[in-house]
Amino acid sequence: MDGAGETAVDKAMAPQDRLSAVLVDDMASVNVLIRARMASEHAPRIPEVTAHLVEAGGKRLRPLLTLAAARMLGYAGQDHVKLAATVEFIHTATLLHDDVVDESHRRRGRPTANLLWDNKSSVLVGDYLFARSFQLMVETGSLRVLDILADASATIAEGEVLQLTAAQDLATDERIYLQVIRGKTAALFAAATEVGGVIAGASEAQITALRNYGDALGIAFQIVDDILDYGGSTAVIGKNTGDDFRERKLTLPLIKAVARASLDDRAFWTRVIEKGDQREGDLAQALVILQRHDAISACRTDALAWAAKAKAALDILPEHELRDILSQLADFVVSRVA
Repeated sequence: MDGAGETAVDKAMAPQDRLSAVLVDDMASVNVLIRARMASEHAPRIPEVTAHLVEAGGKRLRPLLTLAAARMLGYAGQDHVKLAATVEFIHTATLLHDDVVDESHRRRGRPTANLLWDNKSSVLVGDYLFARSFQLMVETGSLRVLDILADASATIAEGEVLQLTAAQDLATDERIYLQVIRGKTAALFAAATEVGGVIAGASEAQITALRNYGDALGIAFQIVDDILDYGGSTAVIGKNTGDDFRERKLTLPLIKAVARASLDDRAFWTRVIEKGDQREGDLAQALVILQRHDAISACRTDALAWAAKAKAALDILPEHELRDILSQLADFVVSRVA
């Protein structure tokens, strides 16, 4: 599919769907590889648990970013397929672990693996997927790719541990929040785009641009997700509205509200977040406080600014249909709250 042959239907498609359409053959190869590598001859529970998440209808956004970056820069080999599968395995492994840590019951609108099976299975299958991801990295023969994705894996874990200590501390500020979401979300977005450029033999300036695009896109994506927890539908966010509040996560909307809090507001946040003493009607009261301090509006402004940074990072990359779609994707990510 090329830009000149676009139909009105093509233009009306969401950018993620357009990426999938342009990269349909590559993505088919990624899916074949994922299914092959998540198999286990000796432990049938591994493919059972993995398939529950992998086949749950996710958009495969992160592997699509890897494929798009490589193809946009003229790559004609097959290692980008291995890297895209690697990125999806890392993502799936972190979801399995996150659901155990967060004691979550829903993911992408379905019961979580830890609920259907148990915590031990979720953790161990996540470990298996991390191991598989490193096997795939090594098969590309690129030490730089291995370094980027290994570093991203460490950063993801670091971000999750930081969130454990910061999430229920009212002293957590926007700097710490940014560090957390760079770890838990943006690190893999950035690595996904960066390794696509590396495998394509892109220039250092282009590789940096791809990394900056993924970083900014990931930050915008997570801010939007945090906003939607206080007003999105379950169908849109794949979890129950208010889950972050119930799990006492101090995400950006609450951080902004706490920074502007009156004495009464602060006493409320101390009770429900720091002490965990949540009562009937507290979520509704939290929403009233957020609205009074324009916290959601301020978060929306931040998300739009990060989306603009993502788009600007693409400017030095070659003109290409995929570059246009990646730019539109940045707008789309924030369109749910814009």
